Amino acid sequence: MQVPGNEVRRPATRSVLTLSSYSLTHLVQKFAWYMNPSNNLFLIGPMGAGKTVLGKRLARRYGLQFIDLDACISTTADTSIRDIFAQQGEPHFRQLESAELERISPNSGIVMATGGGAVLAEVNRQLLTSYGFVLYLEIDISTQLQRLVGDTKRPLLDGVDLMARLQGLSQQRNPIYQRLADCTLRVGSDLPIGTETRALALLAQRWQFPGKEPVT
Repeated sequence: MQVPGNEVRRPATRSVLTLSSYSLTHLVQKFAWYMNPSNNLFLIGPMGAGKTVLGKRLARRYGLQFIDLDACISTTADTSIRDIFAQQGEPHFRQLESAELERISPNSGIVMATGGGAVLAEVNRQLLTSYGFVLYLEIDISTQLQRLVGDTKRPLLDGVDLMARLQGLSQQRNPIYQRLADCTLRVGSDLPIGTETRALALLAQRWQFPGKEPVT
């Protein structure tokens, strides 16, 4: 039994430090987007999410240059993505992808649509988060399947069960997209103008874009 007035008290500094640590972590999570002002917007997400279509529309609205990473790889290699996969394999393609990302990402004033697998390499993830605001286009597999049925341009979908492949890629990549993103836009059956409108509203709240307001 304790005698009144003789209670054992923990040092006040312990609780203060704990509260301070929690508060700082909470504030960082809540306002993280304000700590990543950038002239660049990088779109990540699965194949079929509409990164290229939306990226072009956002670039026009913000007055920025649009860049498609896969198109740059194809131009530099002077061959198609399909031929790179067929003749030299995916590992070689990933090397080209990292090299192009390293060359392009330090530029200022760009909207870049990346390939679905661009987030797999740690060096790529560092480049994306260091040089741009990262917008993740999230899409459910059923919508993705509808968009990709009959697609002959994507080598990762050749000769496989499409649903099984998309599920496998989703399990591997979606957690990476989620960790990497500054914010996430759910895409679905919207027309491009609807997706663009929702993206602009989201970015107005989350992206500390140092340039001019997007044109209407």
